[in-house]
Amino acid sequence: MISCIAIDDEPLALRKLGDYIKRTPFLELESSCSSALEAMRVLSEKEIDLMFIDINMPDLSGMDFVKSLVRKPMIIFTTAYSEFALEGFKVDATDYLLKPFNYQDFLHAADKARLQHELFSRPLNRSEEGETPDSLFVKADYKMIRIDFRDILYIEGQSEYARIFRENQPPVMTLLSLKAIEERLPTNRFMRVHRSYIVHLDKVKEVARNRIIFAPDTYIPVGDQYKDNFNRFLDTNSLIKK
Repeated sequence: MISCIAIDDEPLALRKLGDYIKRTPFLELESSCSSALEAMRVLSEKEIDLMFIDINMPDLSGMDFVKSLVRKPMIIFTTAYSEFALEGFKVDATDYLLKPFNYQDFLHAADKARLQHELFSRPLNRSEEGETPDSLFVKADYKMIRIDFRDILYIEGQSEYARIFRENQPPVMTLLSLKAIEERLPTNRFMRVHRSYIVHLDKVKEVARNRIIFAPDTYIPVGDQYKDNFNRFLDTNSLIKK
């Protein structure tokens, strides 16, 4: 079930949005808000997956509100002004509904959100057949990018973002927490070694002074709380007898 809020300063439009959400089996309406400021309070109290939000609102426009969010739910803009469409997609909106829209238009946009939600919510530690997956998709630069596990060197967490470093390719920055990515990685190939780093174990070639060295100027510290697990990995793969 996808948790939603509807945001519109026009009472009739807000009621229509709420009715459409309630009619849709995979959507659950958490709140109907008449302003972005009201929606801000809801987002601070509840986990929301999807916002249906009007752009042209008093005090704080829907576009400015979305731009102000650090961690964004999926966004579907609703507006009577077609000129906002391009700007809507620049902030990574899932879709854009031009008023007046009917339920078929609404359902088409909602289904896009459903597919996106399934992509990011599906556990990736193993496939439905029990096999380990070879890749995952992340959202970056307004598009979905496939990341092959074999190419990953390490992943660095940066507040609400994660930067994925790959061999012979530029890093990819995505709006996902390190914990969210960790849950989707196969545990036999990747390990959290620091509160800010996950490493691909097959790429670990050199370790010195509790640091994993990938290049002369690139090393990953091993945090104290992760040291025991990492040392067990080294011991398991070591020929040195104790």
